[in-house]
Amino acid sequence: MKEQKTGKILIVDDNEDLLKAAKIFLKRHFAQVDTESNPGLLPILVVNEQYDVIMLDMNFTKDVSSGQEGFYWLDRILELDSSAVVVLITAYGDVNTAVRAIKEGATDFVLKPWENEKLLATLNSALQLRQSKLEVNQLKNQQQRFFEDMDSKFKDIIGQSPLMIKIFETIERVAATDANVLILGENGTGKELIARAIHRNSKRQREGFVGVDLGAITTTLFESELFGHKKGAFTDAKEDRAGRFEQANKGTLFLDEIGNLPLALQSKLLAALQNREITRVGGNKAIPVNIRLISATNMSVHNMVFENQFRQDLLYRINTIEITLPPLRERLEDIPLLANHFIEIYSKKYSKDIRKAGEALIKRMQKYHWPGNIRELQHSIERAVIMTTHSVLQPEDLFTQKHLTPEKQEEMVSLDHLNIEDVEKILIRKALQKHNGHITRAAEELGLTRSSLYRRLERYGL
Repeated sequence: MKEQKTGKILIVDDNEDLLKAAKIFLKRHFAQVDTESNPGLLPILVVNEQYDVIMLDMNFTKDVSSGQEGFYWLDRILELDSSAVVVLITAYGDVNTAVRAIKEGATDFVLKPWENEKLLATLNSALQLRQSKLEVNQLKNQQQRFFEDMDSKFKDIIGQSPLMIKIFETIERVAATDANVLILGENGTGKELIARAIHRNSKRQREGFVGVDLGAITTTLFESELFGHKKGAFTDAKEDRAGRFEQANKGTLFLDEIGNLPLALQSKLLAALQNREITRVGGNKAIPVNIRLISATNMSVHNMVFENQFRQDLLYRINTIEITLPPLRERLEDIPLLANHFIEIYSKKYSKDIRKAGEALIKRMQKYHWPGNIRELQHSIERAVIMTTHSVLQPEDLFTQKHLTPEKQEEMVSLDHLNIEDVEKILIRKALQKHNGHITRAAEELGLTRSSLYRRLERYGL
């Protein structure tokens, strides 16, 4: 079977005899061979034909030997098509000219008069390079479209690291279903943003997204907040009020900090989820609810089940799908994106002319532990934007003594220079490490209530 010829070649030279000879020979090997003696037509030819390889003479009649005309047209070709593959033709085997040509974007060069076999080998190599460049460009375009698509679907979530790409892919698969989702991750990692992204890409996107911070609801108000109440059910119940379950009907209910829910209240939540109905406080009528549940916590609920601090049947109910968000220290590639994203936001907010984070700052940020994750980074950038006098943020704009690693901070705390907040932060961190993030046990050891410890975690970005 005859091999199908490929490749579009353009030869530009002011020597008509050379053009004819080259075309006769190369037509046997390539699908299309065009010739042109007037380099002034190059812009039209490059744009309209998209040649795979362009053979370009270095010296036209205006400039017989220096090659300057050839360099001019090389630049013009690459301006019009950055992936163009140009092989320069010259009758002068000047090494310096050849080196400069390669530096300025030429792929290779051939000397006149050429040997046909060498010319053919050069053009075949150039054709392969062109195909590689086109494939790379195609991949870049696909990646760009992918990220643009991600930006529209996950517009509030900044990240292109492999870990975040996996998160996006999981959201894509999960969002179309009504499966209950449990989002795990440290404070400040963006759990609510992920919950909102799931809702925004779900069949319920036109309905409400209702969030509840269970860590901030007292035990006495739990039922009223989630299930609502009837007028007169308790002293301040001056009118009927729908709870969060009813407000989220046909939409998504997001229960944040579900790990902080006491055991006694876990059973009430489980009953509502199993029966898909609630009863308002002070009422006796069961109200059916149709919600998609997304929960989140920074606590190790699996360990809590083992320690009888969290109901296993409730965990099974809420974590049909489990998504674990990585801490910022594990997605270093995203730090420049996040930093410049927040710089843009706060520069506009505070009318500052700040372009970006400097390279030195980025490197320093990527070495820092970020115990408060994205929330800490965001607050740090906001403060830096307000205080800086630079147009490009520098390390001294963001980092102070308190940004040492936790270990270094502990080494520097001495009896001569005690700061109560530093000491308290270290004690809280040690208690959490000792009890594997278990808030109740850490609070007991520190002599604090759970709500008091929770407030300190927020204050210190732990």
